[in-house]
Amino acid sequence: MDFVEEALRCAERRGVARIALLDRAGINPATLAAPLARVSAAQYGRLWSAIADALDDEFFGQDSHPMRRGSFALLCHAALGSRDGGQALTRIAGFLRLVLDDLRCEIDADTTRVRIRLVDTAAETRSPRPMFAYATAFIMIYGLLCWLVGRRIPVLAAHLRCPEPTATDEYRLMFCDAMCFDQPASSVDLAPDCVTLPVVQTAATLKVFLREAPANFIVKYRNPNSLAARIRRKLRQAPPVDWPDSEDIAAALNMAEATLRRRLKQEGATYQSIRDALRRDLAIARLADTTQTIAEIAHALGFAEPSAFHRAFRKWTGVRPAAYRGMRADTNSACDAVSY
Repeated sequence: MDFVEEALRCAERRGVARIALLDRAGINPATLAAPLARVSAAQYGRLWSAIADALDDEFFGQDSHPMRRGSFALLCHAALGSRDGGQALTRIAGFLRLVLDDLRCEIDADTTRVRIRLVDTAAETRSPRPMFAYATAFIMIYGLLCWLVGRRIPVLAAHLRCPEPTATDEYRLMFCDAMCFDQPASSVDLAPDCVTLPVVQTAATLKVFLREAPANFIVKYRNPNSLAARIRRKLRQAPPVDWPDSEDIAAALNMAEATLRRRLKQEGATYQSIRDALRRDLAIARLADTTQTIAEIAHALGFAEPSAFHRAFRKWTGVRPAAYRGMRADTNSACDAVSY
């Protein structure tokens, strides 16, 4: 929800009222009072598009030169003809230099990491910009790069000039665990082999990518052919109470458990994190789309007691299951009244 608030504040600083933006995104204003609540990637994508349309700026007014509507599509076309990740990063950095005045992207690679520097060209001696500005730039660069090479690239470390934000844990999910704030300069380090990965996308797949943007790159890129995606699909085939342990899932995928752990680590995941995220998604879907009681949902998701489900759900979203169901009902009513 902090990301929603940050995006709305960018629009409000340019005189755009939040209520119309929330309506277009299908986000219930009441959820803003629950800081740990979540909206779907599709909802946040609609909010992103609504703000970009209202401001005619895909960088949310965070640079003195607006990134006019359609700039990201042109960036994708410019990077699509690259032979590999390294050339794509060079083209991305060059394009952003043309459309932004106050933030410059520089690429520095060696055998241990590929560093994306986010240089505040107009503010070297002033206070750093907010975390949300660095995150907006990073997610566009990173999301496009991951899509171009067809896989999630491990993020090794992030150093930011800004103070530590309130939603640090959420930013760690977006970037990585190794984040440092109040640093002399801002940069993000990626796994070094990303520069040699071939670009696998085509003009045909670009049409689909742009049609689904930005919802498909504002969260970490998910490769449908990755091991994590295969595990997720396999888990969905069984009720949570019957989900296998890591040894059994590895056997089902014809690999050793150590191999499974190593490959998931390369993708920035663990078997437990996949299970937890899927259980959370199933809980949210059942609360929104079924008439099951909360006790029935808890049992279906493999919780021994409803109280354990209540604690887990509150940790996931910041609200009780019953309260979340009420907010979702209000949001669905609002969505029915909005035409997109």
